[in-house]
Amino acid sequence: MEEVNRTAKIQVFFRPFSSDPEVQMVIFVAFLVMYLTALSGNTTIAAVVRTNPCLHVPMYFFLANLAVLEIFYTSSIAPLALANLLSMGKSPVSLAGCGTQMFFFVFLGGADCILLAVMAYDRLVAICQPLRYALLMRWRLCVELVAGSLVLGFLLSLPLTISIFQLPFCRSNEIYHFYCDMPAVMRLACADTHVHQTVLYIVSFIVLSIPLVLISISYGFIVVAVSQICSAEGRRRAGSTCSSHALVVLMQYGCTSFIYLSPNSSYSPEMGRIVSVVYTFITPILNPFIYSVRNKELRDALKKALRKL
Repeated sequence: MEEVNRTAKIQVFFRPFSSDPEVQMVIFVAFLVMYLTALSGNTTIAAVVRTNPCLHVPMYFFLANLAVLEIFYTSSIAPLALANLLSMGKSPVSLAGCGTQMFFFVFLGGADCILLAVMAYDRLVAICQPLRYALLMRWRLCVELVAGSLVLGFLLSLPLTISIFQLPFCRSNEIYHFYCDMPAVMRLACADTHVHQTVLYIVSFIVLSIPLVLISISYGFIVVAVSQICSAEGRRRAGSTCSSHALVVLMQYGCTSFIYLSPNSSYSPEMGRIVSVVYTFITPILNPFIYSVRNKELRDALKKALRKL
């Protein structure tokens, strides 16, 4: 009981990127601009899809849900990171607050990865079964797929977060990161974490590798189907929507796999912190721009909304 009470009172701090206040301020401004850009871009995508009847189809339904997920996903990281940058790493966070941030980060990030696999399946049906698309991708099924992504993300996140924060923390309370990432937090524990690291690896494998395999299989069938389209315009349209999704998948899965599927012996806190910036700040920015630039229907809807404004 005394150990539990002592652990509950522990506060953690995030190591600043630099000891120079001016450098920290530059990084703060960069993070703030990226966060606001991600918020505005994804909010715009979600709002345009919601208000434009022409976009009320499964493809854009999934895209709007992805945008909403990205808003909450980056918002689970950015406010605390910005406060830490302003205070030069002197803003304390309780273990409960750290655990809450970790839970939502893993929950929303896992749901994000699963939803990308759902979007690949949607494109597979649209291109390989165009005449049966409306029958196969019913609205009820679309809602169930999105809900399933959230439920799976929740079920993977909750036990993992609880298991990590049952560890005793009695070493240095400085986290070499800008948020409560799992590998960085486990390095503070004063107990053997091999079992927890194994569980983390298994969960990461489930969240990353299985959806990635499903996406790869879907794109294998899509490539074959696109190559059989006689019309050059048809091939261009099919390839445009799929290439946008593929680019998002490469960024999301590439960076997260580097962090969570690398051997623990090769984990570098400094490199982990740099790579994490990509999938917590940069990817949420690029998603709406990639989809809006490479998708004519969404681009036209955005222009129409801007003209109304």
